[in-house]
Amino acid sequence: MKLYVESGYTSLNKKGEELCGDKVESASDGEYTTVALADGLGSGVKANILATLTSKILCTMVSNGIELEECISAVIQTLPVCKARGIAYAAFSVVYANKQGGGCLFEFDNPAAIYYHEGTCVDFDRTARDYFGKTVYASALNLVKGDCIILMSDGVIHAGIGKTLNLGWLRKDVMDYLNRMIKPSMSARCIACLLAGACNDLYINEPGDDTTVAVVKIREAAPVSVMVGPPVDKARDDFYIGKFLANEGKKVVCGGTSSQIVARRLHEEIRPALDFPDKDVPPIGYIKGIDLATEGVLTLRKLLGLSEKYISDADLTPKYFTKRDGASMLANILFEEATHIQFFVGQSINSAHQGLPIDITMKLKLVEALAKNLKAIGKTVEVQYD
Repeated sequence: MKLYVESGYTSLNKKGEELCGDKVESASDGEYTTVALADGLGSGVKANILATLTSKILCTMVSNGIELEECISAVIQTLPVCKARGIAYAAFSVVYANKQGGGCLFEFDNPAAIYYHEGTCVDFDRTARDYFGKTVYASALNLVKGDCIILMSDGVIHAGIGKTLNLGWLRKDVMDYLNRMIKPSMSARCIACLLAGACNDLYINEPGDDTTVAVVKIREAAPVSVMVGPPVDKARDDFYIGKFLANEGKKVVCGGTSSQIVARRLHEEIRPALDFPDKDVPPIGYIKGIDLATEGVLTLRKLLGLSEKYISDADLTPKYFTKRDGASMLANILFEEATHIQFFVGQSINSAHQGLPIDITMKLKLVEALAKNLKAIGKTVEVQYD
């Protein structure tokens, strides 16, 4: 079983601020994934700059294999201390984990990370270390499939103060909420948005502090292959589709012509769906051996719109899709389930589109925009043209 380190985050800006005073940076070299969450002192531009510097420095140094002590020392010595309050200008939490679940977590002044293990939230075993008079907590990681690390800024535990709660959201309450709400199928970003959304509700949509949640999850690698259109040269149909079918994981076909070619290769029939869940999305079809068969350009256009909403920090709606139209079903496969996505993009011109405002350029642009958005949420994406 191949494992994969997935990460996702979202942030709420303090009411009245255009910039968030928290910042998350991530990096992956294929084996190790580094996620750094920094919380700048105060809010607004100054906090944003400090958080950006802190997260970028830590993520870059840690991901390049520099010793932990040197990374922390560099940040602590670089950042100034607030003269009025005598505290550091930025707090931080950093996860450094490999695909086997090993690695480390270290935290400075942020709320302690929550460890979601075997369906329950628990605390990490933390060791206090002194760096230049500052206490940094370190935890060794030994993660298994399904484990999550939930990092947060103090906006989470302050949620609701003076509004819905007297003392804010206690850590125990946060853990109880996550125990009730997290489902095994949820992606890291889905969990992050779930918790941030609950905080926003407690703030009554007017956050009193910058609030950020970042989640690192160990999950099984889930490759997905998506065929979009047949190749230009019909003589290459068998070769092209052979490569598509030979891939591991789920398989999706977009487009009527592509579906016919794949069905013919598999010696199967296409069974059209009898329901029409969304009037703006053509109905799907069923091909034995294929996980999802959809219409082409119209479905991809709808899918792109869903992807824009999915990656938006301003959107805190659930990140899983329950609707049964082709675009929503494909969105759930690509955004929530998949870890590695390979597009097989045929550049043949569809004669059925003659006289319609649809051409091969539109299809290519849709795929490129989708690939960009998928990469933005941490997916490994490859696009192959033929």
